[in-house]
Amino acid sequence: MKDLKLNIRVEKAQNSRLSAVDFDNLAFGKTMSDHMFVADYRDGEWQDLRIVPYDSFHLAPATSSLHYGQSIFEGLKGFRNAQNPEEVLVFRPQENAKRMNVSAERICMPTIPEEIFMEGLHRLLEIDRDWVPSTPDSSLYIRPFMFATDEFLGMKPSDTYTFAIITAPAGKYYSKALRVKVEKEFSRTSPGGTGFAKVAGNYAASLLPAKLAAQQGYDQLLWTDAKEHKYIEESGTMNVMFDIDGTFVTAPTIPVEDTILRSVTRLTVIELIQDMGHKVEERHISVDEVIEAIKNGKLKGAFGIGTAVTIAPFAVISNDGEDFDLPSDYTFSNELKAKFQSIQKGEIEDTKGWTYKI
Repeated sequence: MKDLKLNIRVEKAQNSRLSAVDFDNLAFGKTMSDHMFVADYRDGEWQDLRIVPYDSFHLAPATSSLHYGQSIFEGLKGFRNAQNPEEVLVFRPQENAKRMNVSAERICMPTIPEEIFMEGLHRLLEIDRDWVPSTPDSSLYIRPFMFATDEFLGMKPSDTYTFAIITAPAGKYYSKALRVKVEKEFSRTSPGGTGFAKVAGNYAASLLPAKLAAQQGYDQLLWTDAKEHKYIEESGTMNVMFDIDGTFVTAPTIPVEDTILRSVTRLTVIELIQDMGHKVEERHISVDEVIEAIKNGKLKGAFGIGTAVTIAPFAVISNDGEDFDLPSDYTFSNELKAKFQSIQKGEIEDTKGWTYKI
C-alpha cells in the first residue's frame, strides 16, 4: 500500500455498469468505467479533490476552453498483474505526470502536483479495479486531462481549471501492419509551436489530413517538418522507429526538437532495444534516406510506438504517390512488443522499476 495522505472525497456509483461490458469484444475508448477523479483549480490552488460517478460536466457556453483551446491530456495504461491478479500495474505514471506539467506550462495552465496526479489515480483504480480487463491484448486505458473553465470571452489565460482522470477498458488499437503516407502538404506543428506538448489543438489539426489519407487507403500519416517537408517527425499520434541495417533510428525530441512529442513508450522502447544489444540513434532522418534504404534493401523494418498501440509495424510507406512495400518479417517488432507487454503485465521481472502497483 502506498502512503496515501490527501483528503479525497468519495461518492460511489449506486449502480455499476460493469455487468453490461463484453470484455471479449472491447473497442478502444468507447466504454467508460464507473468513476472519475476530479479536482478544481480556484484562487491559486487545487481543491475539492473527489472521486465521483462518471458523468457529464456542466459547462457554460462561454467556457474559455471551448473557444481558445486551453486543454491538455495524457494517456497511459493499467494491467492485471499476471503474478497477482488482484493487483493492478500502471506503467510509468510518474513520467506522464511530468509530461502533463510540461504541456501545462506551455499553454499557461497551472501544473498538477505529482501527489494529486498519483494519489488521484491510485484511489480511482482501487475503486474501479474490477474494470481492468484480463483478456488478451486488453488493458485499462487511463486518460488524465485538464481544461480551462473561466466563463469569459476575453482572450487571456483562465483563472480556473478542472483536472480529471477517466478510465476505459480497451482492446487492441490496430489488428494489422499499417499502410502509412508521407505527408508533405499539411503540417502537424512547427518550430516554436506546441508539438512537444500534449495539447488538444495538435490533434484537431491532424484530423483533416488523416481523413484524406484514409480516403486514399492509408491507415496513418508520416508527418514531416513544416519548413521543408524533408525530415520525418511522427506518424499519426505515434513516434517512429526505423531499422536501417540493424541500427534503430528515431527523430529527436526536446530539448533538441520542440516539434515532436516525447513519448513515454518511446523512452521505454529505446532502452529495451539497447538492452537487446542493438544500437539506437536519435537524429534527424529524411524521407529520401528512408526511401533509399527501402530501395537498396537496408531498411529491415519500421514501426510506430505509442501508448495506445504499443508497437505497430508498417507494411507500406507511400511517398509522392508511389507505394513502397516494407519487409513483411515482423519478428523483431513482435519480440520487442512481447517483451514490453510482459513487463507491463508482470509476466517477467520489472528490473527497471517501471510498473506502479495498486
